[in-house]
Amino acid sequence: MMPGSDPQDVLQTLTEVVDNTDLEVSYRGGGALSEPSPLTEEILGAVESITDQLWPGITVIPTMSTGATDEAKMRNAGIPTYGVSGIFVDRNDMRIHGQDERLLKKSFYGGYEFLYQLGMKLSSD
Repeated sequence: MMPGSDPQDVLQTLTEVVDNTDLEVSYRGGGALSEPSPLTEEILGAVESITDQLWPGITVIPTMSTGATDEAKMRNAGIPTYGVSGIFVDRNDMRIHGQDERLLKKSFYGGYEFLYQLGMKLSSD
């Protein structure tokens, strides 16, 4: 679920989409309701400047991940939380979370450098 989504609304939508009286769609808990963290100029500006240093010409496009994380708990505790990786993947060779999940060394080390510089910038300003 996206931040701000109500689990009961999601359940209702899924029930309507399934539209099969032989099946029961039920909510089993989880999916903490939380609002998205504000995307401030401090955060976005840091991401953009480091991206430009490491990969000139790459455009930063903010998105929300639909994957499950602990970020909802952090946001509900009042801690703004953002997911940033700096990792480039081959979209024709997607193996995320598979038995043969892999990443190019160049992508791993580039992501490491990006996160290191981002952490240094945000902790020093």
